[in-house]
Amino acid sequence: MGMKDEFWEARDWVRDHLSHDKVGDVSGFETTIRSLGGLLSAYDLSGDKVFLEKADDLGAKLFKAYNTPSGLPKGSVNLKTGRAHNMNWNGNAYIVAEAATQQIEYRYLAKATGKEDYSKKSEKVFDILDKITPEDGLLFEKLKDGGENGATFITASKSSFGAMGDSAYEYMIKLWVQGGRKEEMYRKMWDKAMNGVHEQLLQKSTPNGLTYIADRLNGGRLDHKMDHLACFMGGSLALGAYTDPSGIDSSRAKRDLKTAKALTYTCYQMYARTQTGISPEFVKFSGGNDFIVPSSAPFYILRPEVVEAFYYLSVLTGDPIYREWGWEVFQSIEKYCKTEYGYGSLHDVNEPSMKPEDRMESFFLAETLKYLYLLFDPDSEIDILNKHVFNTEAHPFKIFNN
Repeated sequence: MGMKDEFWEARDWVRDHLSHDKVGDVSGFETTIRSLGGLLSAYDLSGDKVFLEKADDLGAKLFKAYNTPSGLPKGSVNLKTGRAHNMNWNGNAYIVAEAATQQIEYRYLAKATGKEDYSKKSEKVFDILDKITPEDGLLFEKLKDGGENGATFITASKSSFGAMGDSAYEYMIKLWVQGGRKEEMYRKMWDKAMNGVHEQLLQKSTPNGLTYIADRLNGGRLDHKMDHLACFMGGSLALGAYTDPSGIDSSRAKRDLKTAKALTYTCYQMYARTQTGISPEFVKFSGGNDFIVPSSAPFYILRPEVVEAFYYLSVLTGDPIYREWGWEVFQSIEKYCKTEYGYGSLHDVNEPSMKPEDRMESFFLAETLKYLYLLFDPDSEIDILNKHVFNTEAHPFKIFNN
């Protein structure tokens, strides 16, 4: 983008003013993927050690959440005192997506600083999950420790590729890529989970046969809804297909790529069929017109997962349709979400006369706009097959064999 002066101005602010010494309780997961990931990616791209020093300082504070009997990280940590706890609203359980979506960041921090504890302790989460994951590979969204000898056990029966489950699967395939496609456990967990998706969760709508991933509830009953969050799977399935050890022409890779394309088309329809051209938080697959926008979730908070899928499929397949869809989405965001000083969330995607709310999530800049920019940048140095891996907040890191 050529904004070198702005970058170095921001670097100077980070060097002279950024401090985490007086910060209280934060989400370990959110702060890791957003703040720690951002600092590490800035270091990776620029080589400026200011970013690494600040990342190490923040990482050391966040990492105290891992001081638990099982090794699972607590959900909230006080950066000033180091005390950590899980949330009462969640029954003091661990959320699987939060515990299993910090490893890309800590593995990179370990390699950059030489402090191996960052990688060893964070990787233990996947060692635990590998041992307790059911045969179908589908994770449950809540965990607790404190069993016999501090053992971890499942405490909820819901499996979802939306909230509380999503990025745990994303990190299976991305850890495989980050490690140079050498760590078989992550790939096996991913392939096992994708078999479970195809055998149990993948559904078709009525009447047009749109592909979607349902949630599985207690007793195996399916909830025929799909979160905007779940649309990340279009990109992850495509990445998994193109990095399949058996090759892109293998039956498994062909299956996963076919599903990636079909799922991403559904996610595009979640935008195209509303009055603003913008997707709600989730849709329900019921009735005779494929899906409906439920009254409980008609809002849009500037989420990135759909344009993320467009980006991956555009880069990997070369099909220009994903740029066309991305341009449509961008135009809708410009028309309905732009404000005088930024962009705002929408209260109802089927009410085009409503003004955007006075709220913009940081992931809109880190992810939504970044993926849209990269979608239309054919000369980007980012290489998702051979050189880079994105964390779940769209911060790129070089893979380890480079």
